[in-house]
Amino acid sequence: MKLNNSKIWLSSPHMGGTEQKYIQEAFDANWVAPLGPNVNGLEKDLENYMGNQAHVGALSSGTAAIHLGLILLGVQAGDEVICQTMTFSASANPILYLNATPIFVDSEEQTWNLCPIALELAIKDRIQKGKNPKAIIAVHLYGMPYQIEVIRAIADKYEIPILEDSAEALGSSYKGQKCGTFGDIGVLSFNGNKIITTSGGGAIVTKTAAQKEKAIFYATQARDAAPHYQHSEIGYNYRMSNICAGIGRGQMEVLDHHVALRRAMHDFYVDLFKDLPGVTVFSAPSTDYFSNYWLSAILIDPIITKGITRETLRLALEAENIESRSLWKPMHLQPVFEKYPYYGSKVAETLFENGLCLPSGSNLTDEDRERIAAVIGSVFVV
Repeated sequence: MKLNNSKIWLSSPHMGGTEQKYIQEAFDANWVAPLGPNVNGLEKDLENYMGNQAHVGALSSGTAAIHLGLILLGVQAGDEVICQTMTFSASANPILYLNATPIFVDSEEQTWNLCPIALELAIKDRIQKGKNPKAIIAVHLYGMPYQIEVIRAIADKYEIPILEDSAEALGSSYKGQKCGTFGDIGVLSFNGNKIITTSGGGAIVTKTAAQKEKAIFYATQARDAAPHYQHSEIGYNYRMSNICAGIGRGQMEVLDHHVALRRAMHDFYVDLFKDLPGVTVFSAPSTDYFSNYWLSAILIDPIITKGITRETLRLALEAENIESRSLWKPMHLQPVFEKYPYYGSKVAETLFENGLCLPSGSNLTDEDRERIAAVIGSVFVV
């Protein structure tokens, strides 16, 4: 293999071609600010795409959306918030921004998301300890919808709202309904590695126009309606810029196409590993689940593969300038979070130990796929 092969990234930005038109319009109109026609247009584009009467507020990041979502759900200092442990740290960090306490819950093996059994166990135990959890953060990991109905049933049973972290799941759906519209509050991310990007950015998805207006109020420094700068509440500088929103408007035009290309990469891996014992490609458990397969992931059983581990493959890919990455390290194992309560067994931990995310970008070429397949073939001696 060539030593000077160009880098194959795990998930790189993929422009559609019309982004510059919207950006140029912003410059021409001097709308270079955290408001303007592109911000309004992107919000409307997303609301039309999400359906289910979604109300969308464009923000500076998905993390900002989680932070404001928790505020809208009434989370305050001293409260407890249940959070899926198998996720990126941005799902949990805003809990600490509010001086609340994260309560981490294990995954289940089908969707790799919030385990209903461990969730209810956690809720019951926290209530027995005199702490009613204030919210549940449920994540659609790598674009795979969590077990929507059973998680909602548990949340409703104990009257706990759901903050739906759909940062990785724009374009995914469950029984035809778009992810991001199932929670009491939803969250989207447009970071550079996501299905579509605004360079950096995110959005909050609410059930009512009033909630959206409140989120935007907080996102624009909580300025009171007064002829001077007056503030009765603490606010944040979380609004998306009109320039970034222009990128997003162009990206929305290719969203479905990019989802199709990501799903094609998943199919590529399914075919590539179909005759390799000990390697499982993470796939939807039924036709009810439509995943955007933001990242295609595999599990490697080193016993069946005779010692080949996820690290064996990761290092082999790295040697050929191909990026891959282990699954998210569970939050309850992270040094910054390890002191907080955890409920469950070792499902998330085992996924982390054996799982690997493979190059999944919508802009990968046939040549890229040939290089990926060659490395995998050399490791497993196909």
